Amino acid sequence: MAKEIKTIGILTSGGDAPGMNAAIRAVVRTAINKGLKVKGIQKGYNGLINEEIIDMDKHSVSDIIQKGGTILYTARCMEFMTAEGQKRGAEVCKKHGIDGMVVIGGDGSFRGAQKLAEAGVNTIGLPGTIDLDIACTDYTIGFDTAVNTAMEAIDKIRDTSTSHERCSIIEVMGRNAGYIALWCGIANGAEDILLPERYDNDEQALINHIIEARKHGKKHHLIINAEGIGHSTGMARRIEAATGIETRATILGYMQRGGSPTCKDRMYASVMGAYAVDLLCEGKSNRLVAYKGGKFVDFDIDEALAMTKDIDEYEFNISALLSK
Repeated sequence: MAKEIKTIGILTSGGDAPGMNAAIRAVVRTAINKGLKVKGIQKGYNGLINEEIIDMDKHSVSDIIQKGGTILYTARCMEFMTAEGQKRGAEVCKKHGIDGMVVIGGDGSFRGAQKLAEAGVNTIGLPGTIDLDIACTDYTIGFDTAVNTAMEAIDKIRDTSTSHERCSIIEVMGRNAGYIALWCGIANGAEDILLPERYDNDEQALINHIIEARKHGKKHHLIINAEGIGHSTGMARRIEAATGIETRATILGYMQRGGSPTCKDRMYASVMGAYAVDLLCEGKSNRLVAYKGGKFVDFDIDEALAMTKDIDEYEFNISALLSK
């Protein structure tokens, strides 16, 4: 018999991502429309352990869908990685009558969700990360906004790089995944794209490409470097020394995490939030909402975390072809 859910808790954990507020809004309003109570947990699992919990209603989530970041705040919590911290979190849920939980975050957040589910709190995860590195889903909340923010910034840097006939290395976020770099590399027309999944550390080949392009009349050279490779400043110094071409490194950094979410991030996050509440009302637990093959679906969290993901080979080959 399905467990009846009366009160849903919601938290955001790990790195913030544009669209998280849209998901929060959808969870709160869907739950209230179904006659459930909603409690917001501030500062992720850290706030759960410390009982930083607030009652939420429809008005709590008014005028937030267009805002970046998360109104519930977020934090990383080492204590929740311990058995004692997980036990404490489950006890706090019981104390506050929270029998269902929605966790918005990345893979680390879902490992915490697993533990809550094991402790009897029906838990659903939503993929909130700009990195697009959750293997079971083709979409993660925040990626679309982040990649558009990066693309627009790179366009501006390219203008000045062209004016000065420079080589520009632009480092984008993504942790150990190269999706932001790949998308921007193609969308910004980069001459080279360095991805953690493919880069062989052959810097000489990169230098040779720059020199050869300059011989053929190329006035500037744009390199998109993924965070998982990093060291852009040192790379720029070495390239300038080897080629004699003025080379500058720009690290876009946390600007990619902020800003008003795109229409796609608002819409998809809203659907995912409502879907999570529906799953809880069906008595489901330890599930992760995903977007796969053009549909919103859900996976067992254990199964989802065991999946692996890699850069699409065709897209990578196209990126190389179009840069020539």
